[in-house]
Amino acid sequence: RRYFEYRDYEVNYVSNFTDVDDKIINAAKELKIEAPEVAEKFIAAFFEDTEALHVKKATHHPRVMDTIPEIIELVETLVENGYAYQSNGDVYYRTNKFDGYGKLSGITVDELRTGGSERLEEDATDKKEEPIDFALWKSAKDGEISWDSPWGQGRPGWHIECSAMAKKYLGTTIDIHAGGQDLQFPHHENEIAQSEAANGEPFANYWMHNGFVTMHDEKMSKSLGNFKLVKDLREQFDPQVLRFFLATAHYRRPLSYTETALEDAKTNLQHIKTAINNGYHRLETADDSLPNDAEAIKAFSDHVFEFTTAMDDDFQAQNGMTSVYDMIRDLNRVIEQPQVSKYVLKFMLEEISEILSIFGLEELKQDEMLDEDIDALIKEREEARVAKDFARADAIRD
Repeated sequence: RRYFEYRDYEVNYVSNFTDVDDKIINAAKELKIEAPEVAEKFIAAFFEDTEALHVKKATHHPRVMDTIPEIIELVETLVENGYAYQSNGDVYYRTNKFDGYGKLSGITVDELRTGGSERLEEDATDKKEEPIDFALWKSAKDGEISWDSPWGQGRPGWHIECSAMAKKYLGTTIDIHAGGQDLQFPHHENEIAQSEAANGEPFANYWMHNGFVTMHDEKMSKSLGNFKLVKDLREQFDPQVLRFFLATAHYRRPLSYTETALEDAKTNLQHIKTAINNGYHRLETADDSLPNDAEAIKAFSDHVFEFTTAMDDDFQAQNGMTSVYDMIRDLNRVIEQPQVSKYVLKFMLEEISEILSIFGLEELKQDEMLDEDIDALIKEREEARVAKDFARADAIRD
């Protein structure tokens, strides 16, 4: 989203919350609270983490509970045009009626019929015309949250929720649909089937499926117990280090989490911060009467062009970051010169700060330390050395 805006696109970015589903309902029963209260708790936690990571809020953050009328209307359309049917208070989608089913994932209706039982929803098959059909509306169970509908009290199925929210905020055809690789089938495949059957238009022009953060060569998951929470990592690392770590791999590839990798990210980010702070410090004494160094400007502009070329190619962020390191190297060369053109230095600092902001790396310029702060640190370092606390002494020196 930030890169599109950097390239002067107007972005309508919709990031939805599924605040009604089986997991939330089950958690509400266990905790003896209402489902909306469970959802609100985790939405608040999500925003706390993403704000710390400098993730911009979306243009819209729709929730299922606020989109029930639109969901019911979409299901009604599918029933009317023969793509869905009612069965004892439930409504199911006729998967075999949609000719394009499987065009995203490559999993066809015939494959589902012959060997894909493990891929099918765990709904009661006695209500379905075919086992491959999936639920659009589920009849209410005792104690569950529900809404009035033409088919009685109930709640929406997962897939139709997203189709309705996408249509409400982005129209019948959207430019880019994103999500994890594990959502490609059945969720995104079902979204396509529902939306295109109801609207008669292509659902999404492009799909971006992100890879997983892995630990010990396995996808992080609660079931395996090999996962880290952002809120815990934030206590150990600057959130910008986490953000920088995530920027080092292409979005479609897996990214292996290790503490060593985060420490490397911390070190590399510190090198960038140091260069930028040295640059702003040098700017104070730079000469605004010196002629512009056309060669230095051209070399730096070439790195900016290389960065945009990499990012334009399916967001190749890891290649783009190589160009960022080249910019930092050029910046350091200019800083070390006996005489520095204020125009050249200002140009470099503004360009690289704007590019780093694409990765959520902001406020990298640090305020000058006061003399009394420096004196206090020097005194503390001497005390640490006397006490043979060399680790602390080295940290203060750094």
